[in-house]
Amino acid sequence: MQSKLRLHTPHLSPEAENRKLREGLRELAEEARNNEETLKRFHERELSLLSAETLPELLEILTGGMQASFRLPCISLVLHDNDHELRHLLTGTGILPEGFDNVIFVDDLEHYHPVYTHLRQPWLGPFMGEEHRALFTGCSPIRSLALVPLIRRGTLVGSLNLGSGNNTRFTRHHATDFLHRLATIAAVCLENTANREHLVISGLTDALTGLHNRRYLERRLAEEVARAHRYDHPLSCLFVDADHFKRVNDLYGHSTGDLVLREIALRMKECLRASDVATRFGGEEFTLLLPQTDAREAFNLAERIRARIEQLPIPVASGCELSVAVSIGVSELNARQGDDAGGQLMADADAALYEAKRLGRNRVISYRPA
Repeated sequence: MQSKLRLHTPHLSPEAENRKLREGLRELAEEARNNEETLKRFHERELSLLSAETLPELLEILTGGMQASFRLPCISLVLHDNDHELRHLLTGTGILPEGFDNVIFVDDLEHYHPVYTHLRQPWLGPFMGEEHRALFTGCSPIRSLALVPLIRRGTLVGSLNLGSGNNTRFTRHHATDFLHRLATIAAVCLENTANREHLVISGLTDALTGLHNRRYLERRLAEEVARAHRYDHPLSCLFVDADHFKRVNDLYGHSTGDLVLREIALRMKECLRASDVATRFGGEEFTLLLPQTDAREAFNLAERIRARIEQLPIPVASGCELSVAVSIGVSELNARQGDDAGGQLMADADAALYEAKRLGRNRVISYRPA
C-alpha cells in the first residue's frame, strides 16, 4: 500500500500542513479498518466453508451465507453438473435441487454462458445487462459484479457470482487476492462434501437394487412425518411385495432371484418422482414414501407400478422369461396418530399389504381402519 502523505508541502502554512497530514492519517486509518474488516469477513467465511459437513449446508453457506456476510443484494452459484451427480446427491439428502433458489446446475458451462470459455481468474467490472443476466436468478438491479471461478485440479467446476447495486463495489482496479483464495477453498470443500455424501449414501444404499436401505428409510420417515405435520401436507406409504418370490429362488436359483429384484426396483423407480423415497425394506419387500401425496393419488401410483411390473416378463438365464407380479398395500398419514405417526403409517401399509395377499395377490389394497 502506497502512502499518500508527504513530509513537507511547500506554500502551505504549518497549520494547514498539519491539517492535511491529519486528514491523510485519517484516510489511511479508515482504509486500514476497512481492510481489516474485509479480511475478517473472508476469514469467517473460510472457516464456515471448512466446517460444512453436508452438501446442502455448504451450498447454503456459499449463497445465503455469503450474501449476508458481504451485504450483497444478489449472489448466485453456477455449478457444472453434466451427469447430474450433485443433483442426485442433494436428492439423496432429502432436499431437492429446486430448493436452492440461488444455485444453478448446468450440464455444460460454456454452452450455458460464453463467459466460462475463458474465465480462469476473478473478473470484476460493470454489470452488462442482458449479457450477465443469465448468471443470476431474479435479483434486484445490479450495477457491478464479481465473477469468481471455482477451479479444481485445473478444471473449471463453476463460479460464485457476486452482484452489487453500487457501481463502484466491484471494479477492475480492485485486488482479487481474497476472492481467489476464497474460491480455491470453496472448490476443495465442494469436492470433499460431495465425496462425503457419496460415503454416507453408500452406507444407506442397498447394494443389490441400488435403492435406499432400511436405515435410510427410518431417517427419512421421521423427517417426512415432521414436514407433513408442519406444512399440513399429505404423506402416503406403499408396501410392495413380490408374489411367490420363494418359488423363483427354489426353481431358478438365487442369482435369478436377485435379477428379478433388481428389475422390480428399476420398474418402480421409473414410476416415481424425484421427491419420492424408494427403499428395499428386506428380502423381496419394498417400502415407498410419497410426500405431498394423499391416499387416492398413492393408490393410482401403486396401480401404475403393479401394472408396469406385470406388463412385461423378465428375461432370465437360458433364454427363459419370468412373469412377475406384486401385491401393494397403501396407507396415508393420519394427524391423530400421535407421537408414533410414522410407525403407524408403515404398520397400516403393511396391514393393507397382508390383505392384498389374503385376497389373492397381484392387487393394490388401501388401508381402511376397522
